[in-house]
Amino acid sequence: MFAMALLAETHGGSDLTWLLWVALGFFSLMVVVGWLVSRNQKPEAEPLHEHHEEHVTEDDLVSLEGIGPKVAQVLKEAGITTFAALAQADPLKVQEILNAAGLQMMNPAGWIEQAKLAAKGDMEGLKRLQDELKGGRRV
Repeated sequence: MFAMALLAETHGGSDLTWLLWVALGFFSLMVVVGWLVSRNQKPEAEPLHEHHEEHVTEDDLVSLEGIGPKVAQVLKEAGITTFAALAQADPLKVQEILNAAGLQMMNPAGWIEQAKLAAKGDMEGLKRLQDELKGGRRV
């Protein structure tokens, strides 16, 4: 608004329109330079190892009957982060992992049975099995 008023008005001997045109030209130049610079920027390089690794999403092991956050963390630290990994795990090896973490009272057999169903995507079968279990064990 000020610029329009400045262009519309002429004061006696001081004509400031040239100053407005210089400011407008400078602003336009900065916009063009900023646009050119942003166009020429290269995206940040990603680390090379990320391209070669297969990204495996972790399953929510806590959703299995009998596995709480503490047990899930112990399994994760042992490299068991998916239903498929737990389904393929040797029950004796899982028991050793639990014993080493001070969780001797746990029995992984029911978890592995549940994980097999979850890995196959049989959520109805998993739900039926979980209804039969108490604390991850058959009642």
